[in-house]
Amino acid sequence: MADSRNVAVYGAGGHTGRFVAAQLRRRGLRPILCGRDAEKLRAAAPGDAEIRVADIADAAALDRAFEGAAAVIHCAGPFLDTALPVLDAALRARIAYLDVAAEQASARAIFEGHGAAARAAGVAVVPAAAFYGGLADLLATAAMADWDGADAIDIAVALDGWKPTLGTRLTGRRNTVPRFVLSGGRFQDLADPAPARAWEFPPPFGSQEVVALPFTEIVTIAHHLNVSAIGSYMNLAPLREIGDPRTPGPAAVDAAGRSAQRFVMEVRVRKGARERRAVARGQDIYAITGPIAAEAASRILDGRNRTRGVTTLGAMFDAAEFLAALAADGLEVERA
Repeated sequence: MADSRNVAVYGAGGHTGRFVAAQLRRRGLRPILCGRDAEKLRAAAPGDAEIRVADIADAAALDRAFEGAAAVIHCAGPFLDTALPVLDAALRARIAYLDVAAEQASARAIFEGHGAAARAAGVAVVPAAAFYGGLADLLATAAMADWDGADAIDIAVALDGWKPTLGTRLTGRRNTVPRFVLSGGRFQDLADPAPARAWEFPPPFGSQEVVALPFTEIVTIAHHLNVSAIGSYMNLAPLREIGDPRTPGPAAVDAAGRSAQRFVMEVRVRKGARERRAVARGQDIYAITGPIAAEAASRILDGRNRTRGVTTLGAMFDAAEFLAALAADGLEVERA
């Protein structure tokens, strides 16, 4: 029988999975550390942690790994290959599913193909409950507030650098699916070459050249907000860094294991001549995914939200209140 404190973290031996497991513990939940590599799981485990090894291709092993859990947070990409096997196991177990995918095609496939199954299982399925996908969705929802629709939503991310994890490298090589934006109310392939523009970020970044680089936020926002166009951009410096194969992975600079990386994410919602903005600042895009996913799982398991089917953070929760809850994890949010 499932214990409402138990959350299976698949990919718990990876960089982001460790942040997720730590944030679950901070919220009084009990992570069950699951994944393909027993050695990595043991290295990530505190003394009292339960470890369950299950290969992504072994459905029976996944079923055993999720026994007794009330939810699973999936952190092991590339999600184009791993999301559906883990989701199917969650649906068989009738437990909530969240993932941290940045790949648009993975999230879109879940939204378009698994809503009925999730509703039949009586569970919430939340793709992209992470820095990419989830955070922009929360900011856009909070900025939209009482508006019943918008003409356009633009998201811009500024990073002072990007030291990629091995998982990011593997996903980049695997994810050759064309990126898309929302235009005219429909998903449309991103133009080639990708559009570039100037963006005036809040401090400490200021004016930056940005290029269109859409992630899962296009899918999450379009799922529930009435908007005709959504674009997403990133400044150029981190893209040069991540594009260099010699760039090392992230290095911890504090006791929580965070890197020194700083980020700003700004969302602008436009309706006619009016514009609303929401801005988030913080440290380490991988680390901030931990509290985003863990907070969502905590709220699902304690009954604060009983949504069933495939959904998003912005659709499930009071976005402004959810963002405020992340202040304890170092996320600073402003709205204007």
